Amino acid sequence: MRIRLFLSFVLCVVFANAQFRNYSNEFLNIGVDAAALGMSKAVVATTGDVNSGYWNPAGLLEVEDYQGSLMHASYFAGIATYNFAAFAMPIDKRSALGLSIVRFGVDDILNTTELIDSQGNIDFNRVNLFSAADYALNISYARKLLFNGFTVGGNAKIVRRIIGDFATSWGVGFDIGIQYTKNRLRFGVMARDITTTFNTWAINENEFEKIKNAIPGQNQELPETTEITKPKLQLGVARDFSIGRYFTLLAEIDLNMRFAETNDIISTELASIDPAFGFQLGYDKLVFLRLGVGNFQNIKEFDNSESLSVQPNFGLGFRYKGIQIDYALTNIGSTGNALFSNIFSIKFDYSFYR
Repeated sequence: MRIRLFLSFVLCVVFANAQFRNYSNEFLNIGVDAAALGMSKAVVATTGDVNSGYWNPAGLLEVEDYQGSLMHASYFAGIATYNFAAFAMPIDKRSALGLSIVRFGVDDILNTTELIDSQGNIDFNRVNLFSAADYALNISYARKLLFNGFTVGGNAKIVRRIIGDFATSWGVGFDIGIQYTKNRLRFGVMARDITTTFNTWAINENEFEKIKNAIPGQNQELPETTEITKPKLQLGVARDFSIGRYFTLLAEIDLNMRFAETNDIISTELASIDPAFGFQLGYDKLVFLRLGVGNFQNIKEFDNSESLSVQPNFGLGFRYKGIQIDYALTNIGSTGNALFSNIFSIKFDYSFYR
């Protein structure tokens, strides 16, 4: 009883001094694996490989042997880089384990806070470089349930964010996912940050003193040192189709839910929903063509009118002797708010060599 009261008190103190953020740790929402991104991230029901640790850890049960995955992507004309590495393996016939790491960063940023000395002189020798980088470590575990067709998985994630010498933070969070298969129908649920992900920042007050009066009337106080990431929910349903002897078609629709009012196509005070549609045409499990549409957003124009923004994606994949190489071109034609990106990933499956 005393332990429960103590935990309740601690939680009340934490939430009272922390700030909920609608957009916190957003680098974890970018997505990994060119195959999934080519389908506009509509994979929560069908993911079933080493990358499942990110999309839905319940899918790790489909890993038959050691698997590894690597991905690299550049954003904003190469200013920012996104790198991902993952490893997964079965523990026994009913459970599997996964490990993955993400880095999203902007390197070689010019620090001009001391460009002008106390005498008002410009001294370029006082300019140095720093990096702003976000890291996340995912430890994933999946297990088959006693109910036929059901699998469940969870993530424990550690988040590390670094902004040069100015500020650093640590965060901890948990995800849980479920998949269910019935004949050719597949269902998936992924709840991210189910306990909320709590980030605590350490701000270098000496560095803050140098810039707090740079703009009169602004930056006068230290920013909040704690933030809480709200939970998010993804629901997916998919179906496999056979087309002749060699061709297969996979179609999936996902509903991505945030518990906040946003610009998503379906938005209320309680929750917002952004649908995503993904398709994969496969030939003899060797070559894959992928299409996807997602990120449906209501955009408010300068004249207060609204328009609908949609992000189409395209992808290709090739598998040969345990090695799969995938490519995705996201946001074709830059019809959304983000610029298009070329994304490559590679997956190694040791089960081919057994």
